[in-house]
Amino acid sequence: MTSDELPEPLDVIAVGAHPDDVEIACGGTLAKLARQGYRVGIVDLTDGEPTPLSPGPDVRLAEAAEAAKILGIHLRETLDLPNRRLFDSFETRVALAKVFRRHRPSVVLGIAAKTPLASPDHWQAMQITDAAVFYSRLTKWDDQFDHLPVHSIRRLVWYPLGFQSLSFPEGGGYFVVDVSDTFAIKLEAIRAYKTQFPQSKERVYRLVEGQNTFYGSSAGFTHGELFVTATTLGVEDLVKTVMPVA
Repeated sequence: MTSDELPEPLDVIAVGAHPDDVEIACGGTLAKLARQGYRVGIVDLTDGEPTPLSPGPDVRLAEAAEAAKILGIHLRETLDLPNRRLFDSFETRVALAKVFRRHRPSVVLGIAAKTPLASPDHWQAMQITDAAVFYSRLTKWDDQFDHLPVHSIRRLVWYPLGFQSLSFPEGGGYFVVDVSDTFAIKLEAIRAYKTQFPQSKERVYRLVEGQNTFYGSSAGFTHGELFVTATTLGVEDLVKTVMPVA
């Protein structure tokens, strides 16, 4: 397959283990990127089913599509990998790397670390994403990737997911994205998952708001989302980098 036969490239792809992962962790950033004119996609490694309150995958996927529409992103793709039994393997790495080769993002956002007391799929998703970024650029292996062209992703950035720990994940460095203007959109996207977050789980929204208020306040914003760089970021203008935007 040649590059002329591929869809228009995306600037950013955010990867989650289940529908709603990326909305909770970085939905405000994705909405902001879309507003800024970047082409943004979401890849869910599983459909998230079964879950206690959902009648089935069709409903969950419809909720995910509605959330994506609210955020204003350009693509949402769900891989056919098993919820609750997601494991880092050669096959799962290749499946995600094919998506990267097809949509050719410059930046990939992935889950940062384990989520204590939550799904172990999150930790597996982190490992799958990291490996797929590497696999995407490997040459002389065309038969494993449906002969999709090799693609080198320029940056891998991690996002923390979960509320049960006060510790920060390891990484090259932390930064906070100002999502003050898109925080309401983020909450609306999360609320699209009616089967996952009914009124009885209103606590989730308080946790999201509290966390994003904390992250934002630490950087001088009303609301913010935290990210961790996989590699060191270079700075050309120290003053513009360390000074808050007026």
